[in-house]
Amino acid sequence: MNKSSYIVAVLGIAIGALGVLTFQAVGGRQKVLRTKSGDWSKVALILESIDNNYVDTVDRKKVTDAVAQAALGALDPHSIYMVPQERKEHDEDLAGNFDGIGIQFNVPNDTAVVIEVIPGGPSEKTGLMPGDRLLSVDGTCIAGVGFPQDSMVRKMKGQAGTKVNVTVKRGDETIPFEITRGKIPTHSVDASFMVNDTTGYIRLSKFSRTTGKEFLDSSLSLLESGMTDMILDIRENSGGFLDQALVLSNLFLHEGDQIVYMEGLHRKREDFKADGRGPLQNITLKLLIDENSASSSEILAGALQDNGRALVVGRRSFGKGLVQEPFYFSDGSGMRITVARFYTPSGRCIQKPYGDDYEYEVLKRYDEGEMMVADSMKAENGGIIPDVFVPIDTTKAGQFYIACTRKATTMRFASDYFDRHKEELSNISDYRSLLDYLNSAGLETAFLDFAWKRDGLRPSAQEWEKDKKYLMTQVDALVGRYSQLGDAAYYHIFLEIDNTFNVALAHPAPSPYPES
Repeated sequence: MNKSSYIVAVLGIAIGALGVLTFQAVGGRQKVLRTKSGDWSKVALILESIDNNYVDTVDRKKVTDAVAQAALGALDPHSIYMVPQERKEHDEDLAGNFDGIGIQFNVPNDTAVVIEVIPGGPSEKTGLMPGDRLLSVDGTCIAGVGFPQDSMVRKMKGQAGTKVNVTVKRGDETIPFEITRGKIPTHSVDASFMVNDTTGYIRLSKFSRTTGKEFLDSSLSLLESGMTDMILDIRENSGGFLDQALVLSNLFLHEGDQIVYMEGLHRKREDFKADGRGPLQNITLKLLIDENSASSSEILAGALQDNGRALVVGRRSFGKGLVQEPFYFSDGSGMRITVARFYTPSGRCIQKPYGDDYEYEVLKRYDEGEMMVADSMKAENGGIIPDVFVPIDTTKAGQFYIACTRKATTMRFASDYFDRHKEELSNISDYRSLLDYLNSAGLETAFLDFAWKRDGLRPSAQEWEKDKKYLMTQVDALVGRYSQLGDAAYYHIFLEIDNTFNVALAHPAPSPYPES
């Protein structure tokens, strides 16, 4: 192309582009849509303009959902819009029950293995057993094909009274089951047991509709076993219902003690206080928190800390102190709008600052040293500051341990071991018998043999010296989970290498009696 031709071509492109702009500007189609600053008229005009002008048929539901998500997302990190399926899953998680078949499973090696069959649930009535490997659900293969775990759950869930066909592998047999789904209870108390003659331990995973009753039942059982001191573990507890946090706080606090207050632009200050009728006012209490303890967990921790009723041990909590009020739409969708902030009895705002990096704030704590150094914790950053700081322990992560973690070697070994010792483990119902069994089972040799033959992993003597205690405690806990004790066995065994727990156990808790 010569120079003059090039110039003509460029001018032609420019004129073509200008023609489009000119058509919009002087072709009689430019419209000025009148809006007022600070009202919602622009949103209505946008949607109306889409209806009247868009080139294709508009999917109104899709656009409406997008507008709702964008509008709420512009407010704060916790105001959200939920399409019907999301709202249903959220409500089920906190309701204390859901519709399903009643099993708990792990996926150690691309195949789901049943760990627990919920007593009295549909699967137990049909005949499913711990150790069964799930091959297919309603004709869809879910084993050995990289099937997502959350998709497995969704396929097995469904309305109570409906049927689902599940095929499992048990030993050398392939067995089909037709299971009628039912109401399955979910538990917020993961484990509850006596650590020693006087100390009880409860691990709480969330604040659902049944949390207060579950926690009280567990506490009364421990009191009957001689508990005078409690360690309450709310690490990784992301919260839930406010009223359940109030119920738990009330169990420990004295009459008139303030639990929390909340206040917002459109919500006048509301205070919540204890009534003095809680049956746990006379036990000493230690509370375990971490960077994933949030919302209702922080309300409980702040109330007990500010009233001098608990020693709080661990790391600064998440910092989620916004009050969400739910709103539901007739099409099954819903939204949660922040209406107020939570404040501890001493007036501390629980909510951490939120900005563009809000989702990565916990990762920033690692970068800034907060996970390792107590002085890095700042009250103005929100959350609950523990009375006793426990840094993350990085000394246990040797090379052999890291390699086993990447390949889920411990979990897969536990599943394989249960396949070969199902009858023995299934008959163990008390903790002492479980420990005796694990100590005499030769698990160390068996695990190292499994790691070498299955995964090609063999530690040096120095690596094993570093990793042995941590890895073998995990192995014992995972194998013990297949006994009748379930998660209680897992957590009980794992506490042996849990630094935060052991620090709490060694520290005295404040007296439960107020000073005169």
